[in-house]
Amino acid sequence: MLTSQIPSRVEPYKLAARRERLEGIVALNKLPRLAEEAGDQTGDCHVVLEFGVDAQGRREIHGHLQATLALPCRRCLVPLSQDVSSDFLLGMIADEALAAELPASHEPVLVENEQLDLLTVIEDELILSLPQVVYHDETECHVSAEQLVSKTEGTADESAPAKNPFAVLSALKSSGALKGKK
Repeated sequence: MLTSQIPSRVEPYKLAARRERLEGIVALNKLPRLAEEAGDQTGDCHVVLEFGVDAQGRREIHGHLQATLALPCRRCLVPLSQDVSSDFLLGMIADEALAAELPASHEPVLVENEQLDLLTVIEDELILSLPQVVYHDETECHVSAEQLVSKTEGTADESAPAKNPFAVLSALKSSGALKGKK
């Protein structure tokens, strides 16, 4: 089944029994948790979901998603465009206790009242697919090269003598104020 917009809720057991395929887009601005993680987004996420039943009778969803997100650079905080994609395999469960019965290759997805909120599933997969850190190339970053270099001992102000944190104790010891104290 080809749709222009992925429906927000579906009956996944029926789709799996008929081995249906949903392909379409989800507007990124309709995903509030993604906005919390990565900032406000524009554009669409292209999604392909194939519902089916495996050889052991488990209902599953093979999925692929792809989107271009504007993610903030960790140095200068100016957004840069990043392609994000994910291939995933979900095993449908009616109860959280059944998640342990799924093989390691399947991620559990909870189906409540024979309904599945696809937007939540897609949003979860997008969030899990976000890169850990995002940086511009040094030549394109809005932070100067001097700001990127950390200060080392050789760059400290050499004219000021280093203060000894124990100088006060040394002065007390030499004055005899610490005699008899242990």
